[in-house]
Formats: sequence, C-alpha cells, structure tokens
Amino acid sequence: MLHSGNPADGHTCPPPDATRSGATAQRIVIISASVGAGHDGAAAELARRLESDGFQVDRHDFLDLLPARLGRLLSAAYHRLLTSAPASYQRIYATTERTGRPGLMVRALFRCAERRTLRTITPGTRAVVSTYPGAGQVLGALRLRGRLTVPAITYLTDFSVHPLWVAPGVDLHLAAHPVPAGQARAQGATAVTVTGPTVAARFAPATEPHRRAARARFGLPERSALALLVAGSWGVGPVEQVAAEIRGSGAAVPVVVCGHNQALARRLREAGVEHVYGWVEDMPALMSAADVLVQNAGGLTSLEAFAAGLPVASYRCIPGHGQTNAAALQEAGLATWIREPADLRPALTDLLHGPLGHQQRARGLELFRQGGDGPAWAVAAAAGRTAVLPRAATARRPVRATARRPLRLGIPAMAAAVAATVAFGIGAPLAEAYGDSPAHFAALTRLLDGDRR
Repeated sequence: MLHSGNPADGHTCPPPDATRSGATAQRIVIISASVGAGHDGAAAELARRLESDGFQVDRHDFLDLLPARLGRLLSAAYHRLLTSAPASYQRIYATTERTGRPGLMVRALFRCAERRTLRTITPGTRAVVSTYPGAGQVLGALRLRGRLTVPAITYLTDFSVHPLWVAPGVDLHLAAHPVPAGQARAQGATAVTVTGPTVAARFAPATEPHRRAARARFGLPERSALALLVAGSWGVGPVEQVAAEIRGSGAAVPVVVCGHNQALARRLREAGVEHVYGWVEDMPALMSAADVLVQNAGGLTSLEAFAAGLPVASYRCIPGHGQTNAAALQEAGLATWIREPADLRPALTDLLHGPLGHQQRARGLELFRQGGDGPAWAVAAAAGRTAVLPRAATARRPVRATARRPLRLGIPAMAAAVAATVAFGIGAPLAEAYGDSPAHFAALTRLLDGDRR
C-alpha cells in the first residue's frame, strides 16, 4: 500500500474557517490511477487530510473508468515498454511533449470514460480532484461541455509538467513548488496555486536514537554511510548497475528497495548486494536509517525523502518523466542530477558530508514549512465556492445524451494514438498487445465504441 500522513506538526496552513465549518456534509471525489504508486499515494494522503477537515471523500481509479478493463491492459503494456524498450518510450514522450495534445484515438478512449466518470459524482459532491493527467483530461472535457457542474482540480504529482497534465476546462491546477507551477502556466494553465507537497507525517527527520534503532531493525551496519536506492513500486531502470556502481564508488553502502519486482531482488542478492528489500511497508523507518536517497523517477519517494531530511540524488533516470523530473528537481535546488558515472563518487561524498548535502536538506524541509497543509486547503477552498461553468460551456446549449456513432479509425491513426497514450502513463504498444492484424485493430475499435454494459 501507499504511504499516507501529514507534514511536520506546527507547519500547517489551514483553509479559511468558513470553509472548514461548512465542510461536514460536503463530498470530494478524487480520481487517481494505479500506475506505479505515486498518483495513488498523493490521492490517499490528500483524502486523509480532507477527511480530517470534515469532508466525505470518494476515491476512484481512472483505469477502472476505461471501458472493458482496457486500463489494466494499458498499464501492463506501459510497464513492459519501460522495462523492455525504454528508448522507444523516450521518443514517444518527447513527441507528445512537442504536440502537447492527445491524439484522436486517445481522445476517443477518454471520451469512453466520461459516462463512468460522471457516475462517480454523487449527490453532495463539491469538487472533483485528479492526481493523474488522463483523468484531468476527461474532467476538463466534461467541464467545457457543461456536463460537470462542480470545480475540476488537478493536483500535479510530478515536479515536471508534461503538456498533457494541463487540460482545457480544469478550474485549478495545484503544484508542490514554484518550478512545476511555472511550467504549468507556460503550458497554458490559467489558474495555478503553489500548495506544497503532501506526504505522511511519519516522514520526518530522525533523531540519533531513532536512526540507531532503525538500522538495528533492518539489519544495517551501524556506522557506514548508507545510500537508499529506490526505483518505484515496479523496480524499473538499471537498478543492478546503479547498486554495483554505488558499492564500487566506496562512498556509501547501497540499500536497495525493489518494490514488487521480486526477480530484481533475487538477482541483486545473487550478485552479492547485501541489503536488498522488496516492498517495504515502513519506508519512514528505512529512510530514518539512511543518509542519502538515490532515485531514478523523481516521484513521491523524493518528496518523502525531503520531508525526512535526506539529500537526494537522481542517477541513471528512466526515460521521459524520470529525466524531466530530475531536471526540475535540480532547477529547484532540491536534488542533484548526476549525469555521468565519473561524478557519482564526488556527488555522493558532497551530499553525505559536504555543504551540498546541508543545503539540500534545508531546502527540502523548507518546502514543507512553506507549503504547510499541502493541497488540501486549496481543494477545500474551491469546494466552498459556487460552481460556475467555464465560458465555453455557458455559450453552448445543454448537452443531451444521444446514441454515439461507432468509432471508425484507420490503422495509422490508431498506431499514432497508441504512442500518445504512453505519455499519459497508462499504456504503451497496443499493437504489441493486440497484434497488428486488421482483425485485432477492428476488435479494439469495437472495444472503444463506448461502454455499453
């Protein structure tokens, strides 16, 4: 499961009293996606904070809102692409960065999710929050056409903002830091608020007794410098190579978390890496034992490390969002992006013992002091407003439910859309998953013809 909690006590920025006092009977819908763990982790913590403010919160997985279980297929295919063809993913990600808009097939796919998405909006709902770009695109489209009449909010869980995070029609974009906020504005977001990140309260700087106890609990050496190496819940990227390079540098002992990738954990142990873990339930304690975090995706674990007072290094990052997040974190002065193997030892040494480590620890902790309660207060404030339809929606007549004509797309358009889908983090080569025959594509076309169940 994903980590949840609150930032350090004493640094909250509560919403206006009027919003809190009127929140008891109000409902918030949060739509995430179980692609990796970061989107769900942010949604879980946001939900916990809103519930503590008196809201009722409904959480939904965007993958379940896609027709005929297609979301699960796309997630699995995306996983395969990251592990088997990362260079292809990089090219696709870069292409969608330039176009900045989902292709025809992806728009059709998201259109098929609209009915199920509207069903999540139960009576008393005051706002809908997306922690996933695909869900944000659907919510924005519904707002523009007047079918969604409560505020749609996107919480940017990444530090870098791919253009597909910014959807026309979304009322408010929430960012953890001015760097992603600036990127969102550059992508055309009209309302952006910096709220700070949202991670569990248990991620906090460790005292020396806590550090010693955590090392004893996990069987870690008492006095060695420890580099906590993480690669997301899927354990993707050149983890074995990085573990070997950290060990070979002599700067720190690698402590590797493989997530759900049991095969990776087995290979590391066979290679002689002494401290290898699969899925760790108590990551706050493991971070208490560590001295530096080495990561390759720039997701939720990086934010948790900032809250725990750990300096962070990005190294051998996965393609696409892993590299753009590394660049954004470095721009913010929160993490060091190590681009060359020769720089690994000096960078780790500086983070462990030098001024760079002290500077990054201070900036990471300051991120939570400034952001306070994270995005919960902004969501609560938006939920207290009277819903106003976007201008594009008010200029149109009400949308009537009509029978949808079957979708007819050629193979080239379908293949292009498959590529665009990857940038949303929900899938990859449908051509590989479905085969490349006209019959297989026809089956997919029928599947995308709407949810008729």
